[in-house]
Amino acid sequence: MNRVVDIASRLAPTLNLRTPQIPCRSEPARDDVRSFTTTLTALLLCLITTATLAAEPELRVQTRLQPDTSVMVGGMLELQLDVLTDSWFTDAPALPDLKLPGALVLPPDGHAEHINQTLDGKSFNGMRYSYRITPNLAQGFDIPALTVRATPGQASTPLSAQSQPLHFTVAQPPGFQPGEPVLVAQGLRFTQKVVNSATPLKVGDSITRQLTMQADDAMAMSLPAPSMGDVNGLSRYPKSPQISNLDDGRGNFSGGQRIDTVTYRIDTEGRYNLPAIELKWWDASSRQTRTAHVPAVSFDAAANSAYKPVFSIAEDLKNLGQQSRVHLSRHWLLLSTLLLVVVLFGWFGRPFVQRVFLAGQARRRARHAAWLQSADYTWRQIPAQINGKPAQLSALYLWARRSRRGLKLSNLGPRLQDLLRACYSQQPTEDQALRQLKKSLSTLHGQAEHKPSLTAHALRPLNPVHEKDFP
Repeated sequence: MNRVVDIASRLAPTLNLRTPQIPCRSEPARDDVRSFTTTLTALLLCLITTATLAAEPELRVQTRLQPDTSVMVGGMLELQLDVLTDSWFTDAPALPDLKLPGALVLPPDGHAEHINQTLDGKSFNGMRYSYRITPNLAQGFDIPALTVRATPGQASTPLSAQSQPLHFTVAQPPGFQPGEPVLVAQGLRFTQKVVNSATPLKVGDSITRQLTMQADDAMAMSLPAPSMGDVNGLSRYPKSPQISNLDDGRGNFSGGQRIDTVTYRIDTEGRYNLPAIELKWWDASSRQTRTAHVPAVSFDAAANSAYKPVFSIAEDLKNLGQQSRVHLSRHWLLLSTLLLVVVLFGWFGRPFVQRVFLAGQARRRARHAAWLQSADYTWRQIPAQINGKPAQLSALYLWARRSRRGLKLSNLGPRLQDLLRACYSQQPTEDQALRQLKKSLSTLHGQAEHKPSLTAHALRPLNPVHEKDFP
């Protein structure tokens, strides 16, 4: 408690506070000390909060073009992007993508230059990134405002800042036509290397020509491909070019390199000449058109009786003659066409054929089900039931029902009435009655065909017991 009072006494003149006098062993005095301590603590918290808010770091972004004057088609200019803060960076800034229609843009490769600047009387430090731009068209280009996101030290949230938009103009170099490939560089080295597969050269051997192009302050993707055409008597086999950027050994961009390699195989004997190759380019340092070239390559190839081409040229020419023509008669042509039509019809008509087949199966099942529910099917079961031991009449009654005869005995004829009397009389003569009924089946069926049946539209009997006679 005495230490708190001492601190309060020291801060009182600064904060314009009055330190209370603390009598010894007095309860009211202790309350005054507690109140004073609480007030002092609140003031200190306010001061700390104000200092923290005042210490929120800043993030600034600046851009510039190098060179800032107009650039030539095929040349390279550098967009420098400075990311600055008055604190420090806890991580690498998130850089935006830059796309310019009509120009090739190489984004920063991760290397950055540390810089220090004084802006508005405050010290800033940060990193400088470089976008390398090679325009391919003679026109004006607009670079939009670029948004950079970063998290400086002591920042409560990630910060973002935008650069100012820029504009530059591109012109066509003198001596170059519109659409013609243009190479703009501070310096150019164009060399060649020739390698023979054997000495002396004979038919079947090969010769390899390698061209190397190195351009200072030019991107590798902007280097044009040299023209290496075909030569009669030689088979040309080019390889994919090797394209890479060059640096000064410390990671700083210095230029581009392109290596083109082509191999010629000797097919016939004779003297050959690989023509010289010239390359026109624009010297950005002297601002004039220059030409680089590599000399022609001449060599002789002797005959080689032991060499046999992988594919015989003589045999190929023979196969192309009249004797090797394929003759196809009209008969086989018609058969082939018919077979093709059948195959196409079978392939494309398969769903239709399948639907027709399934519909036919459904119709057959429906007809079979209707036959099983018909009176004719039931009539055919009657003889077997009468001959059974014991005899049954269920098929006869079912036939009578399905043929719309009802269940009245008078509708089934006198033979069935005689059968029932014989079965249930005092002296049963069932066997004799069954034989007589079987003999009269044809008569019963004929009578049923000539008599009108009871239809569903006829009047129902007055006696409700006979409701079951109708389906």
